[in-house]
Amino acid sequence: MPIPTSFHPRTSELCESHRWKDWAGFHAVCFYRDCHLSEYFAFRHAAGLLDVSPLFKYRVSGPQAADFLAFVLARDARRIKPGRVAYSTWCDERGRIVDDGTVLRIGEDLFRVTSATPCLAWFEEHAAAFDVTLDDEGDHVAALALQGPCSRAIAARLCGEVAETLRFFSLAPVRIAGASALISRTGYTGDLGYEIWCPQEQAVPIWDAVMEAGRDFRLLPAGLDALDMTRRS
Repeated sequence: MPIPTSFHPRTSELCESHRWKDWAGFHAVCFYRDCHLSEYFAFRHAAGLLDVSPLFKYRVSGPQAADFLAFVLARDARRIKPGRVAYSTWCDERGRIVDDGTVLRIGEDLFRVTSATPCLAWFEEHAAAFDVTLDDEGDHVAALALQGPCSRAIAARLCGEVAETLRFFSLAPVRIAGASALISRTGYTGDLGYEIWCPQEQAVPIWDAVMEAGRDFRLLPAGLDALDMTRRS
């Protein structure tokens, strides 16, 4: 039985279609109203807001965090500078892809790795030789994808100059609705976009702040069907 994400108090109120799917064990909206097309066009011509909390999120920390990730990923994580994000796959001993995701270097010895499928056990299998700590952040970190050509203007209302100047595949600490969060210029729609990473207990106030900041820019909540369409078009 799927469980609600931290944004469910808002997404469930707005989901007039009552169309949901199971994403990694969580309730995820397919589309909010009659169909997904208005949400797709919001991504392409204004902005859409998508709950991406069901992504698996792993905290990788310790003196050898970068060395460990360089060992298990298909790219050298030691070359990712603090404040930057990279995309990578990770493969088994035969070179077959296990999964892929983003790698956020939050600090010198602190990373966050995201994935679509559960990979913690696979990472733990390879961690014994390294001075590194692995933690599942799924119960602590919520995430939103703010995507579309108006996303920069909306993010600037929320975070000021930090968002306006943030480079592609960079991240920065910010405060939204009085709460500490991270914003990264990343996303999977193929358009300008940002992802907001926040403590689960602050999820609803941050959702409200983003929606209010996007009111003048025709921001719409968006579901997975619109996201899937952006990834095919």
